Amino acid sequence: MALKNITVVTEFILLGFSIPPHLRLPLFFLVLLSYIAATAGNFLIITLILFNSKIQSPMYFFLFNLALIDICFINTTIPILLKNVLTEKKSIFVTPCLAQLYIFFVIGTAEFLLLGVMSTDRYLAICYPLHYASIMKRSVCIQLIAGVWIGSFFITCFSSYLVMSLQFCSSEIDHFFCDLSPLLKNSCTDTTLIELLSVFAASSLYISVLVTVISYIKIVLEMQKINSADGRGKAFSTCSSHAIVVTLIYSSCLFLYAKPAKGQGANYNKEVAILNTVVVPLLNPFIYTLRNQTVRKSLFDILLFTRKQ
Repeated sequence: MALKNITVVTEFILLGFSIPPHLRLPLFFLVLLSYIAATAGNFLIITLILFNSKIQSPMYFFLFNLALIDICFINTTIPILLKNVLTEKKSIFVTPCLAQLYIFFVIGTAEFLLLGVMSTDRYLAICYPLHYASIMKRSVCIQLIAGVWIGSFFITCFSSYLVMSLQFCSSEIDHFFCDLSPLLKNSCTDTTLIELLSVFAASSLYISVLVTVISYIKIVLEMQKINSADGRGKAFSTCSSHAIVVTLIYSSCLFLYAKPAKGQGANYNKEVAILNTVVVPLLNPFIYTLRNQTVRKSLFDILLFTRKQ
């Protein structure tokens, strides 16, 4: 470490992807369209839930918060990706870079915890339908959402503080945004404690996955007890959208972060990160609107009312 040429790094260069000049503009518009569609889709979910009194159950309250998280999530990474696709100098100052890292992990951890809460909500709705309304009261739902954000803050705050106190010897980040692994590779100081804390923080991912798996095992077992095909179909329809979203998010995040920060292939990480930061927030609102009959009906009612006006 002493042999490194230690200089004061004031900005990082995001290497991103190697894009031929003739593909920059098409890629820019592809990412831009994805960004607009993801933002509009999630705002649509928020609008439908806010202005339709028929979909005010806990499931839609959590879906409302998931849409908010997705909007925050994509605005953390995609704008700078759009900027860097077109410009030659793909730079970001150290302070905004560290801020992006912290916000990215706070929001990402909150989304993981929220998916675990949503899994538990579906378990209670299907396995304890008679007691569901008394258990999942409005005050309980608000407390759960507060717990999601408070838990996310405490899971990420200490390791983020240590990252912000690091000294950096290299200005190149082999990624399209400020992620933990490439930042640690740029550090002049020992990062062993941060890596250990990042593994500890990743345990929240495992806990969320465990809660979700147990919830869905119990849901499947309960569905086997339902005699009518119509009843099983209704039970399945309330869980299918969430199950698809959970699979997409969990699989991408576990590949990226549920292991030590160093020792990961840069190109592999960038490709999986595209799935996590662009594709999943884009698909979430469409999965919930296209597969959820109540949301589809609410959208149809709004469109019909608008047309009559």
